[in-house]
Amino acid sequence: MLNMEELLSRITVDPKVMLGKPTIRGMRITVEQILRALAGGISEHELLQEYPELEKEDFQAVFAYVAHLVDEEQVFPIEMTA
Repeated sequence: MLNMEELLSRITVDPKVMLGKPTIRGMRITVEQILRALAGGISEHELLQEYPELEKEDFQAVFAYVAHLVDEEQVFPIEMTA
């Protein structure tokens, strides 16, 4: 099992690849594509068949990356006045 640093290193950002969106190991497969597919009901197994270059650890890396983003998120309460 990979540690968090190893997982996060699988997610790469390169302005020359997919307009700089986070991708998996520099491939033309974005974190967004994987998340949208999973949210749409496509299974990891189906994605592995569709993208044979993916590895099971890539899914863990996507989740680790998103968890890291959410962890860094700051929420500021806004008071609503009538």
